[in-house]
Amino acid sequence: MTDHRRGHIHSSPFLHSSNSVSRIMRLVLLALIPGMLAHWYFFGWGLLINLGIAIPTALAGEALMLRLRHRPLTPFLSDYSAILTAVLLAIALPSLAPWWLIFIGTAFAIIIAKQLYGGLGYNPFNPAMVGYAMLLIAFPREMTTWLPAQTHELAFMDNLRYSFLNVLPHGLTLDSISMATPLDTVKTRLGLNMTIHEINSQFQNLFGMLGGRGWEWVNLMFLFGGIGLIFMRVISWHIPVAVIGSLFFCALAFQLADVDTHASPIFHLFSGATMLGAFFIATDPISAATTPRGRLYYGAGIGILTYIIRSWGGYPDGFAFAVLLMNMAVPTIDYYTQPRVFGHRDD
Repeated sequence: MTDHRRGHIHSSPFLHSSNSVSRIMRLVLLALIPGMLAHWYFFGWGLLINLGIAIPTALAGEALMLRLRHRPLTPFLSDYSAILTAVLLAIALPSLAPWWLIFIGTAFAIIIAKQLYGGLGYNPFNPAMVGYAMLLIAFPREMTTWLPAQTHELAFMDNLRYSFLNVLPHGLTLDSISMATPLDTVKTRLGLNMTIHEINSQFQNLFGMLGGRGWEWVNLMFLFGGIGLIFMRVISWHIPVAVIGSLFFCALAFQLADVDTHASPIFHLFSGATMLGAFFIATDPISAATTPRGRLYYGAGIGILTYIIRSWGGYPDGFAFAVLLMNMAVPTIDYYTQPRVFGHRDD
């Protein structure tokens, strides 16, 4: 009941949740740290340079759009959502990405994919994946220029100089220090009618025990951080389990059908953006399905589409496109998976 003299409500219970947008975003950023450290260790200083360009660009783009929309700056800039978008995109971009590529992708993600839809809470698509997909379509060469794992060819200043001035140290060329990712190599070589065994034999330095060399450890660290988010109840288990499970069983089924032309399920799980995508991208609370059953369908769709794109599509990974395609299906998934209303009885 209400005490009208003081304006206080005395009925119970009233439970206050300690969760807030900024707290959740901070926890997600902390959970990304193990994977980012592994990324830096295996692929060099490029990640730090990507972060140094992406984060200021995201904050500036957010501030510009908020000002144009006559919205207050402080509440929105301090919720860490723009920073998280920048960090996810910076992780996904190659270590040798030129500065303008990072700037364009981040600005596109914040201005077009987020703010033009109304800002946080209104964007139907994952902003980081919109930025990544745009860059992959528009600049395929720059988006596929990766350093081999743990070569340490470039010092920090060398990497910085290449990012801003497109200049490499004397005696080095881009072709001599870069190579295709393990997923790209497998896809290309299978297209040349090589078998999985022949690819493994010819490119031994490209593969580790579980997946691509270096990539397996990056994925393991993102898996570790993602499990931490589940235990902290920042994300639910439904989407990551559905993504990983559907990708695993798709890969297993096709490998059992023809072991010579299909990579193992473990390779798919620990190469590319699998764990980053399953725990940190697909679980975006704004663009993902919201019902428990819907999250399972949504995650399973991402895993299946990722396998289809990796195996028969035009891109070696395909996780970004799988997420965006399933973002489009979210309204329908939520509509048909609403839980039964309490007290409803079928006639």
